[in-house]
Amino acid sequence: MLQHPIMIEPDKRVTEAQRLIVENKIYYLPVVADGKRLLGMITPPRLAIQPERLASLDVWEITRYLTNLTVEKVMLKGTDLPTIGPDATLEDAAELMFRRNFHGLPVIQNDVVLGLITDNDLLIELRNLLGAVEPGWRLTVRVPSRRGEFLKLTGVIAEKGWGLMAMGSVRSPKKADHWDIVMKIWGCTKAELVTAVEAIAGHEIRDVRETRMHVK
Repeated sequence: MLQHPIMIEPDKRVTEAQRLIVENKIYYLPVVADGKRLLGMITPPRLAIQPERLASLDVWEITRYLTNLTVEKVMLKGTDLPTIGPDATLEDAAELMFRRNFHGLPVIQNDVVLGLITDNDLLIELRNLLGAVEPGWRLTVRVPSRRGEFLKLTGVIAEKGWGLMAMGSVRSPKKADHWDIVMKIWGCTKAELVTAVEAIAGHEIRDVRETRMHVK
């Protein structure tokens, strides 16, 4: 999670929330009371003013309306605002974001904001979990869904003395009796890797490609 996110108090003007969002290039702005107690959340869509609210007002009335509009009047709050605890897993956060169609979650404990986690944070961690920025071979293998298949694959890698830096798996699309395993391997050539894996009965190489350290 992002620790110590930028926050705002409920009595601040909407124009101040807009300034914070634009200047800091953020999308989620937690609204807090004393002690960082979560009250709500501001996002850019919440700052949009409905045209029908302004249609009958003259320019001075519009200025007065916008000047007096506070964060508390436009923020997401209550059941509209999903939150998550600091001990939740990344899977919990991803499932909640997907189910609620919300891309940023305040991380709270005893109603106090500890941080903020967004879908971008999850993508960064997915990259890290799969070793995407490390040099090596990214291998995808389709294996039968039965005991011992993972061991066959990791056993070959260990036997060859190669390094295994990351691994993940998902059920194969439209083939529930198989799993697609994604592995990050180093210490071998592509030809050596392909030859070793193709020798495992029932294992099908779906993809193998080299990844390199990204240089800024």
